[in-house]
Amino acid sequence: MNVQQIVDFAQATTAPEHYRPAAEKILKGDPEQSVRNHYASPCGQFNAGVWEGAVGHWTVNYTEHEYCEILQGVSVIRDKDGNAKTLRVGDRFVIPAGFSGTWEVLEPCRKVYVMFEQAAK
Repeated sequence: MNVQQIVDFAQATTAPEHYRPAAEKILKGDPEQSVRNHYASPCGQFNAGVWEGAVGHWTVNYTEHEYCEILQGVSVIRDKDGNAKTLRVGDRFVIPAGFSGTWEVLEPCRKVYVMFEQAAK
């Protein structure tokens, strides 16, 4: 292992993958999204990169633990009980596996993410 194997997000040339949530998950808008997964561990359980989302609102069900840092925009995460957390530039947080609710992008959003998917028991 050497320094050439360190993944520098600022120099990464990862092509974006464009997608939308499944139609049945979309609650409002046309939330086009893209992800640049700059790193995937050999075991497939750990990933890190940059996500971007357009204005819209959709349901989410996390099977992975995800650390996020908002780089641009404003989003609101709501749990199943309707409790809301507004996320803005500079916010850093973890969404634990098992979280279900909604994600709403109010202003086009960009975040760094680090995800860990636990192996099935």
